[in-house]
Amino acid sequence: MFEDRKDAGQKLALALGKYKDQDVIVLGIPRGGVEVGYYVAKFLHVRFSMVISRKLPLPHDPEAGFGAISEDGSTFMIERAAQWVSGEEIEEIKQVQRREIARRIQMLRKGRPLSDLKGKTVILVDDGIAMGVTMRAAIQLCGRKKAGKVVVAAPVAGEDVAKEIAETVDELVVLETPVFFHAVAQAYRHWYDVPDKEVLAIMDRWEKEEALRRA
Repeated sequence: MFEDRKDAGQKLALALGKYKDQDVIVLGIPRGGVEVGYYVAKFLHVRFSMVISRKLPLPHDPEAGFGAISEDGSTFMIERAAQWVSGEEIEEIKQVQRREIARRIQMLRKGRPLSDLKGKTVILVDDGIAMGVTMRAAIQLCGRKKAGKVVVAAPVAGEDVAKEIAETVDELVVLETPVFFHAVAQAYRHWYDVPDKEVLAIMDRWEKEEALRRA
C-alpha cells in the first residue's frame, strides 16, 4: 500500500537506482504517471517528459477498454474484447481519442514534440498497470521510435498483465503484484484522478528545477 503517488514514485525510484545519472529519459503517462515519473526522474537525475497514450473505451462500458492508441498512432488491441465492437465504432472511438491526444499534447506538453528516443534508454512510468493497454501502446511507440532499451516501471500491476508486458520489453520493474488486484486505486491510501492543472504544475516545477541545475 502506498500513501500517494509521491510515496509510490519515491519508492519506485529506489528500485530503479542503477539508472541514476545515466543517459536515460523517463516518460510519464498522463495523468497519474506524470507525478510518479517526476519523482523517479528527480531521484535518478535524468531527463523527464511525457508520452500520451489513451485507452479505447468500450461503447457500453467506458471504464473498460478494448485497446489503446498512442500519440504516433501505435495501437494495441485486445482481440477478444475488440470483437464486440464494430469496425465503424472502432474508428469513431479512435478519432475521439486522437482528438484528446492532440489536446493533451497542446495543453500538457505545451505543443512540444515527443523527445527523440532513437537509441535511448526509455523508462515508461505509470501510477499502476491494470489492463495494461495504454502502457502497451506506449511500448509499441518506443519500438517504432527505435528506442535502444525500453524499461516499464510502475508501483503496482496485476500479476498476469505484468508477465505479459515483461515479455515485450527489456526490463519490467513493478513493486507490488497483489493476488486480488482489481484496480490501481486499491494500492493507494490517498487516491484521486489527477487534473490537468496538477500535471501542468508538476511539469512547470520540473522545468524550473532543471533551469536551476543548469545555471
